[in-house]
Amino acid sequence: MPHVIARVPPLWSLFASAAFAVLLGLVLAGWTPVASVDTAISEGFRDFGRRQPGLISFVRVATDVMSTTSFLAVGSAAIVILAACGHRRAAGLCAAVIVVVPVLWSLMHALLHRPRPVAGFVVVDSNGFPSGHSCHAAAAALTAVLLLWPHIRRAARAVLVVAAVCFAVAVGLTRVMLLAHWPADVLGGWLLALAVVPPLAATFGGRAVATDRAAAAGLVTAAEPAGMPERGPGRRHS
Repeated sequence: MPHVIARVPPLWSLFASAAFAVLLGLVLAGWTPVASVDTAISEGFRDFGRRQPGLISFVRVATDVMSTTSFLAVGSAAIVILAACGHRRAAGLCAAVIVVVPVLWSLMHALLHRPRPVAGFVVVDSNGFPSGHSCHAAAAALTAVLLLWPHIRRAARAVLVVAAVCFAVAVGLTRVMLLAHWPADVLGGWLLALAVVPPLAATFGGRAVATDRAAAAGLVTAAEPAGMPERGPGRRHS
């Protein structure tokens, strides 16, 4: 049976894209409220890190483990496993995510002048917007949700979503704690992933069908691969 891929309503991606564009404009313009919030949060973590050097050492290791290299390695492994199991659409989605997201992030880092916090707990010379760690973590987490959602029970879906959100937030938090990025950079990374991954899922997933009451309410739907027969009016959606 073809692997069914879930999708989120198109408005979610449009909202994320618009929010990303607005945030980008504010960051590049040096809008004072955004700069003030970035500075206040970063200085708070600077003071915290000086008092907790052991924790900062642990966070350095954690952020290295959850790097772009790990994102590409895990994504590549997922492609091989899914393809070997015959799930070509799911493998195609993973391939698109690990190509499109890093390419967009790399272009922005090369073209957008965004200095990082000075004298951080890690030294990074490149531009800072958006955060690559945060973008890739959110993209990986969202892709996992979309791939697994149609194939697990309703109670497990809640656990999956919470785990995905916690993972993405934790990775972003490590970058702010280490003063590797401003908070706005991390937010930009999350928004970029939310803007890019859903359209890719829709492209590889085929036609959308509701999977349960929550899906019918517009929270998430499954994408039925093209070529599958439509469900009759008397059949229940799984």
